Amino acid sequence: MGEFLDKIPENIQDHIREITKTSGLPPDEESVEKIAKGWLEKKKVFEKKIGAMGMEEVDFLTSDDERAALAITYSGSLVNIGPIVDGVRNAGYISIGLRSDVPDAALKEGSTLAKDVAVDDRIEFVIGPVKNTSAIFKIAVLTGSHTAIEQEEKLNEVTLLIQEEFVEVNKTMISER
Repeated sequence: MGEFLDKIPENIQDHIREITKTSGLPPDEESVEKIAKGWLEKKKVFEKKIGAMGMEEVDFLTSDDERAALAITYSGSLVNIGPIVDGVRNAGYISIGLRSDVPDAALKEGSTLAKDVAVDDRIEFVIGPVKNTSAIFKIAVLTGSHTAIEQEEKLNEVTLLIQEEFVEVNKTMISER
């Protein structure tokens, strides 16, 4: 194990090793450490940005919860789950950008969750940007009272801010190849 991988929760370490295999980086411990370092930086960005946007972490979101949510997967991908409007949501999936086995980004209006969303479980969609995701590391929801439009705007804003910083983290990892 290494300096950065050891700082990642054990249940995610194997996932980091799997990501490394599809990342295009050499299949060695140095690459695993690069991915682990990037993952830790992304975790920090996610936590900082959701805090700045007045979001709180939750362990669970029922499929009929009307609130918008943002989740980060074990892989470090983002899943944007809009508020329920007329029985459906807008949803988005943004990959970590280093994997060749998943789309870079996918958006779907009229999305429907197949089941409740929970930490350490996959998000599954009946209709959505992807069929399912890797296991969820963290879920954040907006606090306070917001209209669906306000929730959608805030969710899109925080997603964009996080995505921009994730791109910078990826550039750093790629430049270290």
